[in-house]
Amino acid sequence: MRIVIQRCKSASVDVEGRTVGSIGRGLAILVGVTEGDTEKDASYLADKAAGLRIFEDEAGKMNHSVEDVGGAILSVSQFTLYGDCRKGRRPNFMAAARPEPASALYEVFNETLRARGLNVETGVFGAMMDVSLVNWGPVTLIIDSKD
Repeated sequence: MRIVIQRCKSASVDVEGRTVGSIGRGLAILVGVTEGDTEKDASYLADKAAGLRIFEDEAGKMNHSVEDVGGAILSVSQFTLYGDCRKGRRPNFMAAARPEPASALYEVFNETLRARGLNVETGVFGAMMDVSLVNWGPVTLIIDSKD
């Protein structure tokens, strides 16, 4: 699995002109699933995201996690994180997991975050979505569950 984390002041996702998820300060997380990923990958990435110290303390150092600052998470499924652009000009998405297993692991990711007490808003799996955010910093990180 692969996630892209963006520390944000606010973020929202709309589907067909209707806001389906919205947060204030916290993390906007794009979540991609590849073939062979397991619940272990989903739990690992959720725990990593929840505990990642990327919010500043009183001294301006990145010492606080989203949990520490009482932030929220906007989680959006994103199969294009596994787009392979090495050949030609059209991305190849063969490495992205099929919808059924990807959806299940996306839910494990979100439920693991919720189990830690975080407010998790989501998009709609498989839908065409408009994602908006105010990236704060900017701080953007990419984390893979595999070496």
